[in-house]
Amino acid sequence: MSTTGLQSLDYIVFFIYLIGVSAYGYWIYKKKSSKEVSSTDYFLAEGSLTFWAIGASIIASNISAEHFIGMSGSGFAIGLAISSYEWMAAASLIVVALFILPVYLKNKIYTMPQFLRERYNPTVATIMAVFWLLLYVFVNLTSILYLGALALEVTAGIDFQYAIVGLGLFAIVITIGGMKVIGYTDVVQVVVLVLGGLATTYLALDLVSQHFNRPGIFNALGLLKEQADSHFHMILPKDNPFYKDLPGLTVIIGAMWINNLAYFGCNQYIIQRSLGASLPTARKGILFAALLKLLIPIIVVIPGIAAFVLYQNGMFQQEMLAGNVVKPDHAYPVLLNLLPAGLKGMAFAALTAAIVASLAGKANSISTIFTLDIYKQYIAPQASERQLVRVGRYTIYVAMGIGILIAPQLRVLDQAYQFIQEYSSFITPGVFAIFILGMFWKRTTSAAALTAALLTIPLSTAGKFMYPEIPFLDRMGYIFLILCAVIAAISLADPKSRNNPKSLNIEASMFQPGKSFVIGSVLICGVLAALYTIFW
Repeated sequence: MSTTGLQSLDYIVFFIYLIGVSAYGYWIYKKKSSKEVSSTDYFLAEGSLTFWAIGASIIASNISAEHFIGMSGSGFAIGLAISSYEWMAAASLIVVALFILPVYLKNKIYTMPQFLRERYNPTVATIMAVFWLLLYVFVNLTSILYLGALALEVTAGIDFQYAIVGLGLFAIVITIGGMKVIGYTDVVQVVVLVLGGLATTYLALDLVSQHFNRPGIFNALGLLKEQADSHFHMILPKDNPFYKDLPGLTVIIGAMWINNLAYFGCNQYIIQRSLGASLPTARKGILFAALLKLLIPIIVVIPGIAAFVLYQNGMFQQEMLAGNVVKPDHAYPVLLNLLPAGLKGMAFAALTAAIVASLAGKANSISTIFTLDIYKQYIAPQASERQLVRVGRYTIYVAMGIGILIAPQLRVLDQAYQFIQEYSSFITPGVFAIFILGMFWKRTTSAAALTAALLTIPLSTAGKFMYPEIPFLDRMGYIFLILCAVIAAISLADPKSRNNPKSLNIEASMFQPGKSFVIGSVLICGVLAALYTIFW
């Protein structure tokens, strides 16, 4: 697939973004850096992030190239139904803020392995810490670099190798300043991401209205519904060719909840933004992230549907093909190349912002887990705060270096993103079962948690290859229920579990939200109910 590349004005816009974010990050670093070096301040920005910085940072870390390229492609192929990953995530974030976050803050939890160490034992914590480090470095970090570089190569004609190195170095600049710098620069990244994304959406809708000679954005939305009605249903029936990807009601009352709650509630990469704040501030931050989640399909899914309608009506016939096969993932790059000079630079900056923010968030989590859960626990228990921060920075350099070296090797995979997503999620049922039962069932024992941790990958593997006809989300739900039963059986068989000394400090008052949080949650849930009712 060819690309028209960037023009001079696009480069000017892009470099304004690049220099602006770097300068702002440096200013934040100098303004908010304290004379007394603290590891919790460096890794968590303890007490420094506002609710809007927390919310923006969660979204910036979550949204990356796979959303712009992959989810837009899914919009082309499947339609609005793929938005369930975003819209149900908004509902899941409310649950995380209401029930999971208070447990972490009340018990002064800074990392996910620390939670496992305090609730269970060092063995469970270390096994999971090592697994998370391997997963974050060799799968997540490398895949973000790979997909990000691929996206920049396709959309702007930048050399793949240069793109990987450039993204890695830019992310290091943002990351080494610590969570404060990441949190506040992510606000800028999200603004750029949203504005650049909306520019592409506007162009896509404008192209539709022009093609059918019915000017106006709202006319274009009506035309999309009229021309591609099958693409405007949130709940897919069993005879839909994409049912295995989005299995009917599972997306609103099934295992989509397990997937989202595990990702947003038990994932260092995401929850870390909230762990250094007060409960009211952190809750408002997560609620703000939920609000932003409602907007993401407008930015990435609608352009994909617009590209489908235009393709069906004779446009992009060559651009959407690879050989003789239609490639949905070409939808976003095709639209991006049609943007006028300047706006294309902004959209390109939005794509880069999404990639770099995800890289920075992932690198910071790798640094936090290695420094606090491996280095401090086993290598240098007496390390000073300054030494911990230094080790954290070295960890970022090493992790990003590994990612830059390995990312190009992913080109041998046919569908890298789908492959990585499915196999890295094999651990999701076990992680969520261990965390949720560890929080809310005092009798859960360390032996039961360890068994579940060891069983989750074998069970997920067996389920995939023995029952390939079962949709992935459904299979994950079944394995979660099996692991909960295993944990319950082992825990109940141990008489010592009746007076489990490792249970956490839980009080009913922890789960009482403020009035503003309740109002915001009701509004978001109301919007979700309306969306699913209209587009059922």
